[in-house]
Amino acid sequence: MVDVFSGRLLVSKDGRSVEPEEALQNKVVGLYFSAGWCSPCRDFTPILCDFYTELLEETQPPAPFEVVFISSDHSAEEMAGYMHAMHGDWLALPFHDPYKHDLKKKYNITAIPKLVIVKQTGEVITDKGRKQIRDKGLSCFRNWLEGADIFQNFSI
Repeated sequence: MVDVFSGRLLVSKDGRSVEPEEALQNKVVGLYFSAGWCSPCRDFTPILCDFYTELLEETQPPAPFEVVFISSDHSAEEMAGYMHAMHGDWLALPFHDPYKHDLKKKYNITAIPKLVIVKQTGEVITDKGRKQIRDKGLSCFRNWLEGADIFQNFSI
């Protein structure tokens, strides 16, 4: 992930700037392409929220998982409102960062919501994160972890 977000800052839900190298190191990362105006996004976001919360707050040690939101909202205000109203305590690419267009191209995002699960290198583990969470719940994380090549003493 250092490769993917190198030289950039991410923002937390409360607006703090976060160094991606620190926040994403040795984690499976879900790139969440979404927007507040999109009703399928608003349907899936609470499911992703629960999934994230269970992995990070209800497992010991917390799962090595992080979500980075890449917004398709129409304004920074819309993005902030969507994050505060519906998102988990995950990270986001700042609204005005033009890099979001490169990420959409790189991961072939043609529709939202899309949850792309990636390794530390940015290589795709699956681009069907949304479907897998809906179909399998927490158990899909084990497969992602195996695909991520991260050694972790972790069990679900």
